[in-house]
Amino acid sequence: MKNSATFPALTRIIAIPAILFAAGIFAFSPVATAQVSVTTVHELPKGAKTVKADKSVKASAKSAVDADAARANAPLLPAVFAGWQQSGSPQALTDSSHADSANAAALKEYGFTDGLLGNYSRGSETVTIRALRFSDASGAYGAYSFYRASAWPKVEIGAGAASDNKRVLFWTGNILIDANFSQVSAMTASELRDMASQLPIPSGTRNLPPPILGDLPQRDIQGQSTHYALGPAGYTGPAAQSASPAVLPVSLIGFDHGAEAITAGYALTSGPATLTLLSYPTPQIAEAQEKLISDYIHAGNTPQHPWTKPLQDSNPTAVAVRRSGPLVAIVSGDPIKDDAMKLLQSVHYEVEMSAIPGSPTNEIQNYAHLILGIVLLVVVMFGIAVVIGISLGSGRAIFRVMRGKPASVMNDDDFIRLDLKE
Repeated sequence: MKNSATFPALTRIIAIPAILFAAGIFAFSPVATAQVSVTTVHELPKGAKTVKADKSVKASAKSAVDADAARANAPLLPAVFAGWQQSGSPQALTDSSHADSANAAALKEYGFTDGLLGNYSRGSETVTIRALRFSDASGAYGAYSFYRASAWPKVEIGAGAASDNKRVLFWTGNILIDANFSQVSAMTASELRDMASQLPIPSGTRNLPPPILGDLPQRDIQGQSTHYALGPAGYTGPAAQSASPAVLPVSLIGFDHGAEAITAGYALTSGPATLTLLSYPTPQIAEAQEKLISDYIHAGNTPQHPWTKPLQDSNPTAVAVRRSGPLVAIVSGDPIKDDAMKLLQSVHYEVEMSAIPGSPTNEIQNYAHLILGIVLLVVVMFGIAVVIGISLGSGRAIFRVMRGKPASVMNDDDFIRLDLKE
């Protein structure tokens, strides 16, 4: 009788701490902690500092959004900047032929939408400013690289700028500014920075530069030498330019297949080199174009398929082509073959995957998650209790059988029965 009375007590002693231990583990799990932390935030008093801080952050964010919206709706050219006063009404440029008749096709390829031509004066000084707007920042950058010559020194204005004596060219957002001064001074760049801060800049993806810029190797690159093109006219360069910078014939680029092209100069140890990167919508298109370009290069400079002037001036052993995903890279110029191959091998296409953040949860969702967590806790505790009960019950039965007794205490001689009769 002593043994049968002791075993249930032992069962309770083992089972209760086990259940509490399991509940403690779940209570401090990430799911439960997350639910509690969410509830704690909502139970703060209305006058708490956290709520005040949250309101301050929301107010600041709203002010920033309002400021961006106001700037996006600002005039394409300001009436006044840094002491410069607009003279008369600016001329509207509604078509690419009005903006630049000689290079209208290139501007159209870059996505020209509209522009203004304005005259400004400050005392005896004058400046004529041509503002060109494009559908996105890629077009503005492309037009900037189209007009800018490689020898122009760099200026810190907007997203990128260069100057040629009295002419200053810069781009910011989806806008290209071409300013021609009657005379320049040490403050000219600062004055244009003031104007750039007033220009209407779009938000979102329209304000992003072309992604192909990130595929250019940065080591030994000559920053002012990049040339970005979205079509044949942009690729061959300005009409007034004596020699085209195009390394390949336009027919091999595949602009009709959605190609983007960018060229950049590199100051390698053994000599200058030019890297041409072509980006295509799919690797399959890139593979087909790589074969055409490779056949053209390997055929050599022949009367039937003459090389372009940049290829003719290159070291033949340094001219090579390579594909990486949807990118096709071509090296030309005058470096030795080993340096050219190193530059070519440094081009790698990497797929970047990023998670899209979901919408923030509201208070109802937080309480729903809390209730779900409680239900899950109860189910887990019940399951643990059942497992422990079955384990201890079967263990006790096995223990009794090993001692030569029946598995159940119902047939045990030590079982106490009270036969109460009147």
